[in-house]
Amino acid sequence: MQTIYERLGAENLSLLVDNFYDAVLQNEKLAPLFTTEIGEVKRKQEMFLTQFFGGPPLYAQEFGHPRLRMRHLPHAIDEDAAIAWLLCMKGAIMSLPIEPVFQNEIFQRFPKVAAHMMNR
Repeated sequence: MQTIYERLGAENLSLLVDNFYDAVLQNEKLAPLFTTEIGEVKRKQEMFLTQFFGGPPLYAQEFGHPRLRMRHLPHAIDEDAAIAWLLCMKGAIMSLPIEPVFQNEIFQRFPKVAAHMMNR
């Protein structure tokens, strides 16, 4: 059985990351969290999602264990921020030229992650 990463492909993964951050940077709740150069943020996200979706462990090879909650602790992430993040991710996933069933399969990987990231 192929992984999500293999089924999605690198091109669609890059499109997902670009569309996601386009939405994030337009979101009044989320945009202020991104004060560093967005190109590097996208690069890290693409590496993480590659790994998260069953591809090569690119993120871990460069940065070690993701430790998502620890890395996000400096940012105030409440329920509203988690919902905003999920809506941006859902929109980015739904913009991909893939079957709706596969879009839903991908999106279902994120609600638990978003809930885990809440720290306020």
